[in-house]
Amino acid sequence: MTARTATGTRPQPPVDWTRNNARAGGIAYLITFAASIPAVLLLGPVLNDPGYIVSGGSDTRVLVGSLLDAVNALACIATAVAVFPVMRRVNESMALGFVTSRMFEAAVIMVGVVSLLAVVTLHQDLGGNPGADQAALVTTGQALVAVRDWTFQFGPNISAAINAMLFGTLLYRSRLVPRLIPAMGLVGAPLLLAASVATVLGLTEQGSVWFAGVIPVAAWELSVGVWMTFKGFKPSAVAAIAP
Repeated sequence: MTARTATGTRPQPPVDWTRNNARAGGIAYLITFAASIPAVLLLGPVLNDPGYIVSGGSDTRVLVGSLLDAVNALACIATAVAVFPVMRRVNESMALGFVTSRMFEAAVIMVGVVSLLAVVTLHQDLGGNPGADQAALVTTGQALVAVRDWTFQFGPNISAAINAMLFGTLLYRSRLVPRLIPAMGLVGAPLLLAASVATVLGLTEQGSVWFAGVIPVAAWELSVGVWMTFKGFKPSAVAAIAP
């Protein structure tokens, strides 16, 4: 008699269906940092020089900074869209709110980008024209820069605080990442929101001590970006919301 042996198939580890979403969202968060920080430095001359529009400032520098701000806006949308398929299994309404808030933030940022591009256009076309009304040009340039300043309040400040509250709550409840990470956002978001609202109401100036909320919110966004990019979501939490 010939002995027969049964050959079994070694069980394969479960596939992490959230890994690509987490990686894409994390990379998008890191892109927002890589684009927004250099943009602030590059846009310094047009934001800080009231007479930039009639001066000999570098338009190339402003154009590059504006382009980086546009990249930042698109990356903002990507951070929410990438993780939506996962977050909707935690709370669909809150996940949709996060996507909407990010889209609003991106739209407001783009308004600021367009206003600075208008300054560049006027600088190139009329800034060196001796027949142009220089005083009127300066006033127009200052008005366009003021538009950009207000978009910064409603975009990267107020919207960022709302984003931190929405996405932070989703991650804190689901435990998809260590709770310390969303906790930083949930602590900083109310401070940043209160500071921004106070600035809009004229009760304080931008850059005052109220903006201590910027630090924990920035730390939260950087931490969640790094964690999702290199670690992904925690397997135990992913199993709890698996389809």
